[in-house]
Amino acid sequence: MIARMVASLSYAALGSSFASGPGIEPVVDRHAMRSGDNYPHRLARLLDADLTDLSVSGATTATILDQPQATIWGTEFPPQLDGVPERADLVTVTAGGNDLRYMGALLFTAWNHLQPGGPMARLMGADLPDGVPRPGDEDIERTADGLTRIVSRVRARAPRSRVLLVDYLTILADDVTPRPGIPFSAAEFEEFRLIRAALETAYELAAQRSGAELVAVSRISRDHALGSAEPWILPFSADPTGAAGSFHPNAEGMAAVADEIARHVTGQG
Repeated sequence: MIARMVASLSYAALGSSFASGPGIEPVVDRHAMRSGDNYPHRLARLLDADLTDLSVSGATTATILDQPQATIWGTEFPPQLDGVPERADLVTVTAGGNDLRYMGALLFTAWNHLQPGGPMARLMGADLPDGVPRPGDEDIERTADGLTRIVSRVRARAPRSRVLLVDYLTILADDVTPRPGIPFSAAEFEEFRLIRAALETAYELAAQRSGAELVAVSRISRDHALGSAEPWILPFSADPTGAAGSFHPNAEGMAAVADEIARHVTGQG
């Protein structure tokens, strides 16, 4: 059990779907696909903190920094940094996966196996003209630079804040094989592992360059990926009621991330 902080904190959460929690009830913002039981909400309860949750599914480092983000419903969210309270004590950042088109590649490939060339595969593949992307050094550098600039801008806006870079839970186990909910070939598994490795490298570089603290939940989740006995990730679902959560953290995964951050913040880890 994580001990609560004695003093109340002002806590702001920035990020994409691995922070916002699509597919996890209760939904507190349908257009942001934001859950009231995502890791920011759980962490705020653990720390008895005043939460400003700015996370939006589909966010990139650019839409956190300075670009508005339009959703499929036509809602437009301002750059997330605009909402960070100047008095913030703690800020978490979970982004970069969409810069590397990680979720898009997973969903495109899964839908293309289920309905080859179908409407969902075409929709998810609109940003993938050459199929699953293979990140190069430039892609890693661009993502690391985006994360580094977020840290710098947060510090400028909220000078007393402690900024944590929280990376992504591991999605696919290294030894996973195709099965219901994981419809990929061996070659596709390897492509996704390359994207995972690129994202983890980008976080490490951003932490080194910015001096921000890295909470590498990717490491603690290796044994809880899809295909494990106790996964922290939701499998692929073609059911409209569960499709939004495909390949995203489940409730147990969000709880694990919140606990890990709380241990880090309180010095119990």
